[in-house]
Amino acid sequence: MLVVAFEKAPPDARLVLPVPIRELGLRLEESPVAEYVRRLYEELEAAGLHHYRPRCYLSDEWGCPSEEPVIGIPFYLGDPRVRRIEDAINDIENEREIMMYLRHEAGHAFNYAYDLYRTDEWHALFGSFRRPYRDDYPFVPFSRDYVRHIPGWYAQKHPDEDFAETFAVWLDPDSHWHSRYANWGAMRKLLYIDRIAHEVGDVPPPHPSGETDVTVDEMEQTVEQFYRDVHADESEMIAGLALDTDLSDIFVDPSRRREGLEYRPAAELLAEHRRDIIDKVNEWTGVRRTLVRALVVAAEERVRELGLLAQRDRSRSEMIELTVYITALSMTFLTGKRPLRHRKVP
Repeated sequence: MLVVAFEKAPPDARLVLPVPIRELGLRLEESPVAEYVRRLYEELEAAGLHHYRPRCYLSDEWGCPSEEPVIGIPFYLGDPRVRRIEDAINDIENEREIMMYLRHEAGHAFNYAYDLYRTDEWHALFGSFRRPYRDDYPFVPFSRDYVRHIPGWYAQKHPDEDFAETFAVWLDPDSHWHSRYANWGAMRKLLYIDRIAHEVGDVPPPHPSGETDVTVDEMEQTVEQFYRDVHADESEMIAGLALDTDLSDIFVDPSRRREGLEYRPAAELLAEHRRDIIDKVNEWTGVRRTLVRALVVAAEERVRELGLLAQRDRSRSEMIELTVYITALSMTFLTGKRPLRHRKVP
């Protein structure tokens, strides 16, 4: 059975592991995430969309079922105990990320609610709505033909994602899209959404609601089984990495510590910056977050096992070097030219 690090969650949170999700009694309107949905609706109103309020519901993941103007929100955001389990295993979304995903899914729902994806103009700007989806999609880093919103150059995944990302940037009151995307090819798409929003702002959508995907009331598996089913196992991908030699070059072996210098456990330093390293490497390389996280966690665990130290007056440069190292490993995977660097097997 897949090993999931439940022990990293607080003891009180682990009490819900054997509970079927449908029996957690979760209701979106009574959950912590309800405040973010309210903020989304306020942003839609401020943007001039007076009749568009996509229905939101707690589900197994972020999503908007294809051609259905509804928004699924991960159930773990609706329960403080499950939030702590998610945070221990995958890193919980912060406030900025929750709003980022809500705006993105609202873009999908807006597209479906007003049947925009059926028009010739939409296809001319974004591409074929019927193009097959690919999880491992090609992209051009730093292309100015697409907005930048969700990490991994996500707008380039599919025309429908391109629209949703463009809508999210247009809706975000802090995006300053008029100036940030001036002279970009993506500006044509932003102006299209701006025009359409003004045209339909006072028009009720032809499809105000739709069919939901998985709801919490239908999720019969326990919290523990859910995480065992969905947790990405990257162990095979990173097995055999030459971490010992590389990490010993970055940090200080206890046998090499020098008198008069201050040290701290390198694992503590890495733990403090773990989330930032994962977020930034994922954002700028486009390598899937689960793999980047597995690399960072593996490095942290090995640093702890080796007892490596961080020199206090060099901690900044050590973290820069470690981030570059993780980035190099991630990019090696991304290029597909060779597997992640392994130690030689005799």
